[in-house]
Amino acid sequence: MLIWGLVVLFALMMSAPFIIPHTGVLALFGFVPLLCMERIASQLGKKRIWIYHYSAFVLWNAITTFWVCNATIGGGIFAVLANSLQMSLVFGLFRLNKKKYSGSLPYIFLAAAWIAWERFYFDAEISWPWLVLGNSFARTTWAIQWYEITGALGGSLWIWACNLGLYGLLASLSDGSFFCWNRKAQAASLIGYAAILILPFIASACIGKAYRDSIDEGEKLPVVIVQPNIDPYNKFQAMTQDQQNAVLEGHIESALKGRKADSTAGPLLVVAPETFTNDIICGEYDRSRTWRRFTSFLKDYPSVNMLFGATSYDYFESASKPSHTARQLRDGRWVESHNSALMTDGTSRTEIFHKSKLVVAVEMTPYPAIFCKIDDMLGGVMGRCVGQEEISLLNVKSADGQSIPIGCAVCYESVYGEYYTGYVRKGARAMAIITNDAWWGDTPGYKQHLSYASLRAIETRRAIARCANTGISAIISPSGEITQPTPWWEPAVIKGEIPLRDDITFYVAHGDITGRLCSFVFILLLLALGVRFVTRK
Repeated sequence: MLIWGLVVLFALMMSAPFIIPHTGVLALFGFVPLLCMERIASQLGKKRIWIYHYSAFVLWNAITTFWVCNATIGGGIFAVLANSLQMSLVFGLFRLNKKKYSGSLPYIFLAAAWIAWERFYFDAEISWPWLVLGNSFARTTWAIQWYEITGALGGSLWIWACNLGLYGLLASLSDGSFFCWNRKAQAASLIGYAAILILPFIASACIGKAYRDSIDEGEKLPVVIVQPNIDPYNKFQAMTQDQQNAVLEGHIESALKGRKADSTAGPLLVVAPETFTNDIICGEYDRSRTWRRFTSFLKDYPSVNMLFGATSYDYFESASKPSHTARQLRDGRWVESHNSALMTDGTSRTEIFHKSKLVVAVEMTPYPAIFCKIDDMLGGVMGRCVGQEEISLLNVKSADGQSIPIGCAVCYESVYGEYYTGYVRKGARAMAIITNDAWWGDTPGYKQHLSYASLRAIETRRAIARCANTGISAIISPSGEITQPTPWWEPAVIKGEIPLRDDITFYVAHGDITGRLCSFVFILLLLALGVRFVTRK
């Protein structure tokens, strides 16, 4: 019972930061029950200990990400079991290491291996980095203003350091070794642990204060964020695209009252949600009824720019299949689709960006050279959106020629910290996030997704205009503070300003140093473990 009690305690402590606001601190101690479980089970000579730690990870994943099943039951179950399996494999490598090495080295291996896995997950073809440990503080942002230096994986390292430090103290107390140390060693261990635990809080307070003192300085961009609240499961059955366009246009017209025909006004950005329309043909925008309606409407509003999401298409004439991801319409006619963000204005100027970090199976087919052939045989059940090879920016322009470069992360892209910095390295002075979180229902999913935007704001120090189809839309400050959040499943309009910045954070300039360093340490220790297995003592 004790062992299973520790399994459940671990799952509850590690789930709380992702479910309950302002509980990120629990992650600093959440792995201690799991480590204690492993120690007790080993001392008792338990067999198949993997059942305990795999169960612990399944519980954690299920409590925090069960909502994926609202969009796809099979995909949700697979995400929980597969992600838990990977966590369990990392923990299994740690236990294997303990059989060959004693002391603290296996625990250093565990921390390095875990963070190396998190970093790998950001670039993997099949990727689900939702429960990166550093994300635990997404709703406790006052404690992690230093993410502008390390990024979220710096938080993962802090969590491991605190958990291993506390576990080490508890283990030394339980076996009596702590009392065999001299007083200097005892004091050093306690002071060292206190420093690891407390100094990041102090650093965050200092960085946050210095930043807040300067946050009101500089230029600002007025924004209007429109949350139309259209049910994605019943999008075209309940309303035609023309009716949806009219709803959105009505909200915008009401928000822009008093600005019509004012050619002296500065630039203003209107943001609409992801996949608002599905009638965009790349390079032939005038064939879209939605595009024609929006550009015609904007002619009366000089310097007003509109950013909206769309499913867009490229068509090809080819005797043979032009790419693995192309779908055949008829003989010699093929199509590729994109999840796109478009920027347009009353002059009909149009810029487009295709989402690159795509949701596996729902939007993209992994390893298309292999799985697209299988998908064809199954009748085409997986998504095949095609993303851009590299990030590009969209520009907010005014009648006098002023241009403001911004980045637009489409939905899932806001989960990928190092990828997200690419917008700022390209020159983005502010960010937009467009999303459609209604697929998950009224669950923790859309709240977690919103909170991750706060991490991206801190890492890059760029304000965010976030537009969600059904909520939560908001303006997020460069310090990660969420302002003017809209209610769930209600139409809403936000009017505000976002600061424009040109400074570059250490994390943006140098990338994920924490992840690279831990990956290097993990590889070295893994090689040493391999050598230990193939050589005699």
